[in-house]
Amino acid sequence: MGGFATEFDALPENFPVFPLSGALLLPHGRLPLNIFEPRYLAMTEDALAAGRLFGMVQPDPRGGAGEAGPALFHIGCLGRLSSFSETEDGRYLITLTGVIRFAIRAELAGMRGYRRVAGDFTAYRADLDTLPAPAIATRREAILAALRHYFTRRGIEANWDAITRLPEPMLVVSIAMACPFDVVEKQALLEAPGAEERAETLLALLRMADAGPEGSAGQMAS
Repeated sequence: MGGFATEFDALPENFPVFPLSGALLLPHGRLPLNIFEPRYLAMTEDALAAGRLFGMVQPDPRGGAGEAGPALFHIGCLGRLSSFSETEDGRYLITLTGVIRFAIRAELAGMRGYRRVAGDFTAYRADLDTLPAPAIATRREAILAALRHYFTRRGIEANWDAITRLPEPMLVVSIAMACPFDVVEKQALLEAPGAEERAETLLALLRMADAGPEGSAGQMAS
């Protein structure tokens, strides 16, 4: 995970969260982010000064809104700032590497405009292990075939050489994070118990989408 090892007992009890719809961070995955809002610039600065960790969590469209902002899904993923640069116009371009999922125990008072939570990592200790290769050797071609149909129907361009070279441990993580699934589908991928279940969920989502109406065009970064 970017050359860093994280011990379970060293995980923070409380940490900032970045609520962002449609942004999926999985353990061992890498999520590029363009930080420009003042509150998230402040969050990034504070994370850099204290452990380089913050959580990604999606707002829950089924919930309401409270004083802190939109309701959040109960499960998110803690990430480590693994790369960082500042633009001339004051934005931060960062990469967040997924460390471990968490359940939100409670939302805490905000700090400098951003939200903070108390997290519980107990159910996700295995996320800290070396990413296992899910038993998808016989499913790899099915996943890649479904992905080709999915991208073709949506006019999405992809670097197929890079995708097909992905080792099995990262294939599902990378595809799950890159595909433009809806918020609830992305949450289902995050909450899948383990690598094998996530592979099956991914394949099911690709096939269901392929059977549905064509989506809008887009482009997947290589």
